[in-house]
Amino acid sequence: MTLVGTKMISDGKTARQIFEEVMANPARKKFGFGEKLAIVNVDVQQAYTRTDMFRTAYETDPDQIAWINRISALARAAGMPVIWSRVAYKADAGDAGVWGTRTDTEDSLQNIKYGSDRHAYDPRCAIGPDDLEFTKRMPSAFFETPLASYLVWHKVDTVVVTGGSTSGCVRATAVDALSHGYRTIVPIETCADKHESYHFANLTDLQLKYADVEPAQAVIDWLEQRA
Repeated sequence: MTLVGTKMISDGKTARQIFEEVMANPARKKFGFGEKLAIVNVDVQQAYTRTDMFRTAYETDPDQIAWINRISALARAAGMPVIWSRVAYKADAGDAGVWGTRTDTEDSLQNIKYGSDRHAYDPRCAIGPDDLEFTKRMPSAFFETPLASYLVWHKVDTVVVTGGSTSGCVRATAVDALSHGYRTIVPIETCADKHESYHFANLTDLQLKYADVEPAQAVIDWLEQRA
């Protein structure tokens, strides 16, 4: 038998069109929900959400943070952990590593300093008193943070990843969640990116390989059954 590969497809479709086609495929098997989930809200901080303050910020769904707050509240009501991560660096950016070497402008990543307005969570975020909060240095919320051990302690088997950017820290966190053995879910309305091409291309790739990309309502429905 001769096996024949396929050349890279170039059909002129937009990233949004491809995403919609993938999501419309009812035969695609899902990882599904387990018994206990955690909500991991990534970089919902002013540097990336306050379009009225910073050029680095972006908006995809204007209700993004409202969706995040809703599923986080339902998770708390069901006794499931909620985690918030954000990015920042010390004054000399010596902890930014090679990631902080590509540019050096006022808007550069490594110039998000601890305690700054860019480091601050968006004031619309409804953070609970018992939610876990931490600052990370790299794209994934798992890398050199307390997240992995926290999820083990809370006997979590499913990780719901929200925040921004879809193509950056959300994607990195989702891939790491799968790599750590978790069922991984990315609610569409809770994610944002600078350009719809990056946003939809990465949602497509996550859906095909690493996560269940679902409407936020699917997470809400699951949690409401357990609250």
